[in-house]
Amino acid sequence: MRTAYRTGDAGVLRDVAAIGAAMLAVGASFGAVAVAAGLPAWATLAMSTLVYAGGAQFMAVGLVAAGSPLAAVLAGLLLNARHLPFGLALGGALGSRRTQLLLGSHLMTDEATAFALARPAGPERRRAFWLAGVLLFLAWNAGTAVGVLAGGAAGDPAALGLDAAFPAGLAALLLPSLRDRETRRVALAGAGLAVLATPLLPAGLPVLLALAALALPLLARRRPPAAPPETADETGNGRSVRAGEVSC
Repeated sequence: MRTAYRTGDAGVLRDVAAIGAAMLAVGASFGAVAVAAGLPAWATLAMSTLVYAGGAQFMAVGLVAAGSPLAAVLAGLLLNARHLPFGLALGGALGSRRTQLLLGSHLMTDEATAFALARPAGPERRRAFWLAGVLLFLAWNAGTAVGVLAGGAAGDPAALGLDAAFPAGLAALLLPSLRDRETRRVALAGAGLAVLATPLLPAGLPVLLALAALALPLLARRRPPAAPPETADETGNGRSVRAGEVSC
């Protein structure tokens, strides 16, 4: 058991380190962009610590710089509404105490959720969530501090290709779950909805719309059972044969 524990944690640490390196660089870019937009250094650091919302922080800085702080708050709430189903999916992985639930909710990100759900439910999933959550939180805030100090030297993460690291990492983590046929059908339907809605809806809304694919299993279960096949009796009249029915 101890060997399995160490092996599982080592695998999580290795995978988190790969995404954490990209998060460090993107965090540095956020720090530089926020300072360049006129946000004070202390406010930039506080946003990464207290808000910790990744893409929503970039969007908020742009809206605040444009003079729309209220729009920044509303857009951030809408964009991060996806954490509601994340919390339902994680269940007891956050813990049972109130302090664990509050802190775990703050550390909940797409990446930490994917790391946790890639592990079996129970202690292993709980360890994976907390390892990923804490380490990625530290990487993001360390990157923000570097960006604040370095100014514009961090560059644009899209120009460096770092923006592709997060979806690629998430796809790799979710691949084992796609072995299940029903899960694969729901994932493909959700991806199709998001792709079709991307040109039509603001950023963040296509992801929320993709959650509608979760209704597919419920609709499949509500379908009426198929009627039993009809067979012809000796007189040639068709009749249905039920399980356990014996003809005389």
